[in-house]
Amino acid sequence: MTNSGLGNKVGSVSVPLLFALEGSRELGARVAAELGTELAPHEERDFEDGEHKIRPLSSVRGRDVYALHTLAGSRTQSPNDRLIRLLVFLGALGDAGASRVTALVPYLAYARKDARTKPRDPVTLRYVAALFEAVRVDRVVVLDVHNLAAFQNAFRCRTEHIEARPLVVDWVRARLGSESVSVVSPDVGGVKRAERLRQSLEPALGRSVGVAFLEKYRSAGVVSGETLVGNVAGGTALIVDDLISSGTTIARAARACSSAGATRVIAVATHGLFVGDANRVLGEAPLESVVVTDSVSPYRVQPGPLQDRLVVLETGPLLAEGETFDQGWNDFAISYDPVSRMVGGRVNGVDLGVHAITLPTPRYIGFEGVGILDNFVVRTLP
Repeated sequence: MTNSGLGNKVGSVSVPLLFALEGSRELGARVAAELGTELAPHEERDFEDGEHKIRPLSSVRGRDVYALHTLAGSRTQSPNDRLIRLLVFLGALGDAGASRVTALVPYLAYARKDARTKPRDPVTLRYVAALFEAVRVDRVVVLDVHNLAAFQNAFRCRTEHIEARPLVVDWVRARLGSESVSVVSPDVGGVKRAERLRQSLEPALGRSVGVAFLEKYRSAGVVSGETLVGNVAGGTALIVDDLISSGTTIARAARACSSAGATRVIAVATHGLFVGDANRVLGEAPLESVVVTDSVSPYRVQPGPLQDRLVVLETGPLLAEGETFDQGWNDFAISYDPVSRMVGGRVNGVDLGVHAITLPTPRYIGFEGVGILDNFVVRTLP
């Protein structure tokens, strides 16, 4: 790659650089395989006092870098542990000269606490967003966040939201016969999610798909409400939610659908946490299958009825496609000569030529837009 005679090349990139932190490396390896690459090496050190250090072991200077970490708890790390480790690593990537840093977070901790429901409640999602912004992350990519509008409003940096709906549609289409199907939301708040799935299922199945929902009230962790609105009799009831926690919401919906005449009941959720007494609650529920993705490891599921019904869908191909890895930035080079004050570059094989900078000494030189680009962006210090 030539630099048109200019010095101080700022960056040169051929493929994205993908890291996955401990606890997310299996999922990260599947994403990397879909991209035709391998995970970049990094170091994680734990100290005797409980603190830790995380750093990349390969150069990230001028690179388009992605850090993957799911923020659900594991056997050895709480969500808080995972969050601080990811934040430290994101900050280290920026300090090491990465041109753009993307946090790929399949499960975002604290996303459910997006509003005040009682006096003086914290809005934790907004505080978590501020932490990501504090380490100067450029973009945050999540999978089926709890409340999309709240997520988008909490973050001031660029965000991307991926839905696991295509995986669910493919799974359902391969397993349902000609019987009638209704998509059921376990509460009023999830009706839009259920409707989106219904709209995707109808053309995939080639027939009409119904929709229903349950009333739900939650106070001090106690769930109530049993009224089912919609018809599920004589067919399959497909209960859909963004996550399964203790399982009480799904079990309540499953009992209501069974009592209303559904011939079989299937629960579908993107994130399976299975906390508390979920093994017993879901094991006793009238469910044929419980379908989740690998965004969270189902390590809490024990041998028994729930494990026998559990189906885990792989998200690697889904996370590796679409806008997650922005191909418009995969081949660029910027050169700047502070003596002649000339800048030049190339994007996706297109030579942008050499241009004179008349503004004060630039703090940042980049490109504007996505794809075949033709405009330099020059930002200066205030």
